[in-house]
Amino acid sequence: MSAINRIFLFLLLGIITSCRSFVPLERADYMRSDSALAAYLKSENIEVTDKNSVEFLNGGQEKFPRLFEDVRNAKSHIHLEYFNFRNDSLNEILISLLAQKAAEGVEVRALFDAFGNSSNNRPLKKRHLQEIRSKGIEIVKFDPMRFPWLDYAFARDHRKIVVIDGKVGYTGGINVADYYVDGLEGIGKWRDMHARVEGESVAKLQDIFLAMWNGETGQSIGGEKYYPEGAVAGNVDIAVVDRWPGKNPKQMRRVYANAINVAKDSVQLINPYFVPTPVIRKALKKAIADGVKVEIMISEKSDIPFTPDGAYHVGYKLAKLGADVYLYSGGFNHSKIMSIDGKFCTVGSTNLNSRSLFYDYEENLFIFDEAATKELLKHYNADKRESYKLTREVWKKRSAWRKFNGWLANLLTPFI
Repeated sequence: MSAINRIFLFLLLGIITSCRSFVPLERADYMRSDSALAAYLKSENIEVTDKNSVEFLNGGQEKFPRLFEDVRNAKSHIHLEYFNFRNDSLNEILISLLAQKAAEGVEVRALFDAFGNSSNNRPLKKRHLQEIRSKGIEIVKFDPMRFPWLDYAFARDHRKIVVIDGKVGYTGGINVADYYVDGLEGIGKWRDMHARVEGESVAKLQDIFLAMWNGETGQSIGGEKYYPEGAVAGNVDIAVVDRWPGKNPKQMRRVYANAINVAKDSVQLINPYFVPTPVIRKALKKAIADGVKVEIMISEKSDIPFTPDGAYHVGYKLAKLGADVYLYSGGFNHSKIMSIDGKFCTVGSTNLNSRSLFYDYEENLFIFDEAATKELLKHYNADKRESYKLTREVWKKRSAWRKFNGWLANLLTPFI
């Protein structure tokens, strides 16, 4: 089959699958929302581990010093899986630290997505990879792109995972790039959220990394060394939800939809490329109709020019139904977070669009802990203070061209 035919069939599949209706778990009035979602996860054989601690890292300014500290303390191995490592000063610091650890005998493995690398304006090139490997760091490109490269725009590894000694894990929305700390010209500061975990959930992150690594390299890395005993770090319940095309392609969107559908009081979410698929829209509309307070935060600006118009279009439709839609004006908010009823929350790499929910490899933590959820909501409310509501008056001020772009983006929901 030719490349063009494969692309056509893939797009056609996107239209068909996006139109399929999925009926989320019905709200159980006798169950709290966290218990209801935990029961659903159990029915889908997604384990909720109960001996974890979690620390939220509010932006690159908090993530990278914490990560560098853990890298310096590594004794056995460091595993990194990112959409991209941008070839800039922050990456140089990280590579320098990893090289020091490799010289000490620590195993260092790094995996990055070929499309993610090519799509950033400072990619790692062949000479950079050779230099990194010369320092004792194993670095591998996931699914290298080959001509005709359009085939490779789908099913990309969009995760952001770090596992250190099998004891400490990181995940969230932050790649390795200066702009997560310094912001971007024309956009301003770059807001994002990451999480650092210890405990039983780290083994789940390790599972994901090693499956990807071994699949791409043909190696057979595994065993007790990478899964140390006694992984007890607290009493926070966490489920690691993974989307793996070909293995569990519907899992992430079903979990997200059910998380919204079990809400009884409130849904508060931030998502950067908010052109949600039908199942997510259906869940949000049902929550609004059932009297749940739904708050959605999107950004005025974006690193992808087309997407804010689409988010405005969808956001305004939901606002007319009763949702409170906030427009973040403090830069670009790239966070992918959600809280339900103040009982549980999620942080991860998943955007609420077709790219993440139908095509890419993604991973999120679903955290069942009221104290942790309260902490995440503090950050959400701080961002809300830099936002304003998408009202009818705000919508009317948008130009006809911007409204048309939003309508077109909405039409292209199965592909973006």
